[in-house]
Amino acid sequence: MTQKPRIAIPVPNSIRPDYAARALPQYEHAVREAGGEPVVIQVSATPSEIAQAIKHCDGVLLPGSPADVNPEKYGEARHEKTAPDDPFRDNIDELLLQDAYNMRKPVLGICYGVQSLNVWRTGTLDQDLPEGINHRAGRAVAEAHLVQIDPHSRLAAILRERGALPDCAPLAVSVNSSHHQAVASLGDGLRLAAWSPEDDVKEAVEGTSPNHFVLAVQWHPERDFDESAVSKAIFDGFVRAAAAWHRQLANRQSDFESVRK
Repeated sequence: MTQKPRIAIPVPNSIRPDYAARALPQYEHAVREAGGEPVVIQVSATPSEIAQAIKHCDGVLLPGSPADVNPEKYGEARHEKTAPDDPFRDNIDELLLQDAYNMRKPVLGICYGVQSLNVWRTGTLDQDLPEGINHRAGRAVAEAHLVQIDPHSRLAAILRERGALPDCAPLAVSVNSSHHQAVASLGDGLRLAAWSPEDDVKEAVEGTSPNHFVLAVQWHPERDFDESAVSKAIFDGFVRAAAAWHRQLANRQSDFESVRK
C-alpha cells in the first residue's frame, strides 16, 4: 500500500484549549479526506521533539488561531486591538517553516497561518482592518464576501484543474471570514494570489518558486470542506503536492542506495 503523505499540523493555540479542541478536528478531517495523514504537533513539544516529528512529514499546514502575531516581529508598536501573541505556537510555526523551506516541503497556511508565514518571510501585517467589509463575520456566516483570484496564480490553476472554477477570467469566489488582521507588505518570495475586490485586503499569497508549493489563504477552507468544491480543491492540491514531494524523496534515496551498491 502506498504511504499517505504525512502532514504536520501544530495545535492551533496554547492559550485557549477550547478553541484548539474545536478547531483542530476540522483540519484533521480535511487532510484525511484529501488523502493525507495528519500529524499533530503539541504546543508543549520541545524543539527536538518537533524536529523529530517533522523529519517524517511531507508537508506543513499552519492553522488559524485567536492569537495575533507579535508586532515586534515586524518592527511595529502594538495596536490597542491586537490580541495577545502565542509564543508556543509561534515557536512551532517557525521551526516547521524553517524545515519546509530547507527541504522544499509543501506549505498550506490558513487565516493566522498566512499571517505567520508572511511575517516569517519578513513581511508585515495590518493590525486592525477598518470598518467596511465584514472580515470578522465568524463561523456562523458561510459566505462573508467575495475574493478575486489572480488568473495566473497557482491558486487559480488548482481550482481550475479540479473543476472548482470555470476556465475563464476574472475569477471570484465567496468565502467565509474570521479575522481582523491581514497581510500588509508581502514577505520575501511571496506574491499576491487573491484579494477582496471591495477593499483590496490581501486574501491569499503563494510562493514565487515554481518548484516549491507554498499557498496561504486568509479564509477557512477547513470549515466548509464537505460542502465547498473550492475548499476541497485547496486541500487536494496541497496533499497531492505533499505526495509528490514524498515520491521525489523516495526516488532520491533509491538513487543514492543504487550508487552506494
